[in-house]
Amino acid sequence: MRMSKKATGAQTICEEDEEGRGSEDEESRACGVCGDLAKGYHFNALTCEGCKGFFRRAIKRSTQLHCPFLNKCIITKNNRRSCQACRFRKCQAIGMRKEMVMSEKEVLERRIRIKKKKMLDAPIQLSSQQKEIIQELVCGHRSTFDSAFSSFSGFRPMDRILLSMSEYNRPTSEPFNPLTNCPTNTCTKARKSATNPRTSSYANALSSSSSLSGSFEKPGNQEGEEVSKSSVFTALPHMTDLTTYMIQDIISFSKSLQDFRSLTMGDQIALLKGATFEIMQIRFNMVFNAKTSIWECGQITYCIDDAVRGFQPLLLEPLLKFHHTLRKLGLQEEEYVLMQAMSLFSPGSSRSSSVHPSPFSSIIYKPYRPGVLQHSVIDELHENLALTLKTWIDCKRKGPEKHLLYPKVMACLTEMRTMTEEYSKQVLQIQDIQPDDISPLILEVVSKNPCNDF
Repeated sequence: MRMSKKATGAQTICEEDEEGRGSEDEESRACGVCGDLAKGYHFNALTCEGCKGFFRRAIKRSTQLHCPFLNKCIITKNNRRSCQACRFRKCQAIGMRKEMVMSEKEVLERRIRIKKKKMLDAPIQLSSQQKEIIQELVCGHRSTFDSAFSSFSGFRPMDRILLSMSEYNRPTSEPFNPLTNCPTNTCTKARKSATNPRTSSYANALSSSSSLSGSFEKPGNQEGEEVSKSSVFTALPHMTDLTTYMIQDIISFSKSLQDFRSLTMGDQIALLKGATFEIMQIRFNMVFNAKTSIWECGQITYCIDDAVRGFQPLLLEPLLKFHHTLRKLGLQEEEYVLMQAMSLFSPGSSRSSSVHPSPFSSIIYKPYRPGVLQHSVIDELHENLALTLKTWIDCKRKGPEKHLLYPKVMACLTEMRTMTEEYSKQVLQIQDIQPDDISPLILEVVSKNPCNDF
């Protein structure tokens, strides 16, 4: 039984032992070749480190060894270097096996396996560069987004009813009461004062609009055409002010990022035109209550009914589903801001924009952004952000569900791309019905025409 255990141990050690020392026994034993201290089995025999290395080198050498004496040299610790031929024969005599010596290729493969195992076993940590990226994004986000919407003021009132043109134009002496006009009586506590709509502080900045806007029927529908000619969507002015407010903050957020400022003006505009709607939805999701399906924007709250009087189900149904899906992921602030940055820095194209594509690129969301010229630069920024998000999740999240979080976030980003296109189409249709209510800033985002400066 004892010999059987030794034989098993020898086999295991020989498989692991090209670089390492083998297993250690509690008591030191003598090398079977030279008598020196031996603590483990190497190539199927109990040997010292010196004889282990000698046997490996002897197997790999191309010339044959010859004894200068009578092939009967006694090998000891002191004279083991005097006759290599007899030392090699002694190695073979005690059972050292040449087939257990790994080739250079096998040694390299083993080193790679060991390195990979160490990397897997080592705790994942954010690099200093990734920490700086997250810190910059969080600071930029906090300075341009207030979940209480305390800076959203001077807006036109929220009216949740559909009025005829004559009613809409008729002056009223009574103050507007949003609570009595909400169809569900659950949506808002909007302020009563009505002032001029908030306008863009940038003459030619880009923007997009929120899904939380008014609604209309498709052109071509007889009933819809009749409504569009004789009625107006009274919630639209308020929603336009809210959207413009959000757009201006998103522009400020983008300009707070050094990588964004380093791009050409044309690429800045192209990225903002493509990403504003997506970033807006990500920000609205941070105040979305999945239990009540209400967007809690400080003292003002909004429900999907506020959009039913402006947008069509082709946009609203996937949009509401998107907000429920994303909110249920329970994202942290850092994950939300990384999503915003990934949406912003998305060059995309029908061809690969990476000069040196990486395997990681295949799982990265890259929507098409018309007008982007610096594809390789923006693509590298995008991949760094995606890797930072993946590393953050691996570092900060616990439990088995964390392995599915990253692909779920990517799926949400991809889903928004389709909604962006549908949103732009429907905003332009609303503009045809109520041309005075959609702000120039919103129109610049949804238009296909490139802008030349902010």
